[in-house]
Amino acid sequence: MLLDNARSAARALSVNKLRSALTMLGIVIGVGAVIAMVAVGSAAHQQLNAQIQSLGTNLVIEVE
Repeated sequence: MLLDNARSAARALSVNKLRSALTMLGIVIGVGAVIAMVAVGSAAHQQLNAQIQSLGTNLVIEVE
């Protein structure tokens, strides 16, 4: 059963080459976009922390 499924998938990939290539391209672009957004968010978080720490402890007031 598993071997039949693998053969069927391989046959579908070989018959629909353009569709397979476009699907792989979409997956690559999607993964790249997610990685880029996580990197941008992480960099913004680090920059914000650095700016807050540069203010000093006597300028930050805790509000209850």
